[in-house]
Amino acid sequence: MSDPAPATPASLDFIREMIAADVAAGRNGGQVITRFPPEPNGYLHIGHAKSICLNFGLSLEHAPNSRCHLRFDDTNPTKEEVEYVESIMEDVKWLGFDWGDHLFYASDYFEKLYGFAVQLIEKGLAYVDDQTPEQIRETRGTLTTPGTASPFRERSPEENKALFARMRAGEFQNGEKVLRAKIDMASPNMNLRDPVIYRILHAHHHRTGDAWCIYPMYDYAHPLSDALEGITHSLCTLEFEHHRPLYEWLINNVDGLPGAPYQREFARLNLTYTVMSKRKLLRLVKDGLVNGWDDPRMPTLSGIRRRGYTPAAIRSFCKAIGLTKYPSLTELNLLEHHVREDLNKHALRVYAVLKPIKVVLTNYPEGQVEHVEVPNNPENEADGKRQVPLSRELYIDADDFMETPVQGFHRLVPGGEVRLKYAFCIICQEVIKDAAGNITELRCTYDDATRHGAKPIGRPKVKGTIHWVSAAHAADVEVRLYDKLFTVEQPDEQAGEDGDFTQFLNPASLEVVTAKIEPSILSAKPGSHYQFERVGYFFADPKDSQPGKPIFNRTVQLKDGFVVKK
Repeated sequence: MSDPAPATPASLDFIREMIAADVAAGRNGGQVITRFPPEPNGYLHIGHAKSICLNFGLSLEHAPNSRCHLRFDDTNPTKEEVEYVESIMEDVKWLGFDWGDHLFYASDYFEKLYGFAVQLIEKGLAYVDDQTPEQIRETRGTLTTPGTASPFRERSPEENKALFARMRAGEFQNGEKVLRAKIDMASPNMNLRDPVIYRILHAHHHRTGDAWCIYPMYDYAHPLSDALEGITHSLCTLEFEHHRPLYEWLINNVDGLPGAPYQREFARLNLTYTVMSKRKLLRLVKDGLVNGWDDPRMPTLSGIRRRGYTPAAIRSFCKAIGLTKYPSLTELNLLEHHVREDLNKHALRVYAVLKPIKVVLTNYPEGQVEHVEVPNNPENEADGKRQVPLSRELYIDADDFMETPVQGFHRLVPGGEVRLKYAFCIICQEVIKDAAGNITELRCTYDDATRHGAKPIGRPKVKGTIHWVSAAHAADVEVRLYDKLFTVEQPDEQAGEDGDFTQFLNPASLEVVTAKIEPSILSAKPGSHYQFERVGYFFADPKDSQPGKPIFNRTVQLKDGFVVKK
């Protein structure tokens, strides 16, 4: 595998320009310390890969005076599971990155975060509110009208401190009280209208057990955790831009922080024919609309890994799309282009017929078997060659024959001639059908003089070349043909706020066929990549494949619909 990131980026985006200026000015002693802070409440998706590549990539670009932390924001125990923690670690490592000794959890800081909240109370900058969540929402105001102060806003620091201690001691029920920052109920930024920074939650935590029944909110825990870890650059997606003033308010008003990070935002990845919401992805899983988080149709990293996407392709894709300050929509074709570009270099080639139709070479000796030498990968001579059996009866793909050809069809037709790749030319002499009129067999003759690319003598030039497998030697292998999960480019937008995005699920997103494949494929190891010649790139399913019985997932079709502008 190639290096996770180049030592020097090919071009500077606005984030890298900002960091380069900080380093040049000696800010933070020239250090670049970033973090990837996922919530362990679901599986990571391709959108997270953009953030992973950015944060861990920066640490590599500025080595050795840099590092990237992996920190789990485990502040909501009702939605978090160890399964998610383990999957996130696996995903980050699969992408080619390593956090080393810098693995952290927000729960590591629960005691310190509690102490910082007490400090804000003592300063008169936080108070305990008895209002219900509904009342807090109702009094928050709107974008055009200010909020209404809580009747409990002017409690004394002493009373607030005592109440907060009782909250921690478990004397109140969920939702009975909250701790709010005391900022500005008339602020044009809704996030500064006395945001809730602690809530009561009697729930078992996967790391701290039952030690706590109050938990910090994300907007409170995130900046203070950054500061405690010495993070220099807190890089977030664009939806957190309006949260930045609260981030800065907390950094400026809490004393004794060992670091002073600052937050900057970039546009998240939006991909066509995909949904990125964890909530919606969870629904797909829970409702059985897909076969789990690692279903190869899912945009989760575990899903695309099982489909056969490679880490190098994902890193290349993330580098190509770059960073912007404005939302945009990225074509799925671009992602698939980078997958093809990477697989083309190292995927071994095999012959596979997905929709077999039998061909009998009537002038080929019965019982004779020969072996044709073919390259394992024309892109890499070091991969060597293999021997493919050829006999009187073959299979070709039904798409390579047309009884009544349309204009421009250059494959096999009645009376027409094509070349069997790496073998010789054949001419279709007869079409055999069953009682229902279905084609069951093609009877052809072969021209022995056309081996090794020799042209037919006395006949027109052959325009078509097709792949094939020997019927007597072909292996029957299950192949899963995955396609786009949705039928429209933007299922979220098309459904609207009140609509159901699942109405756009593609009923043809998975087709399972039994393919005829050359016998060498039976030794395929789970997790190995192949190009089925003239068909596409396929991946031996790492979960369902068995020794001697591989199952293949279609990674991408062979045709590249994306054109790179020169």
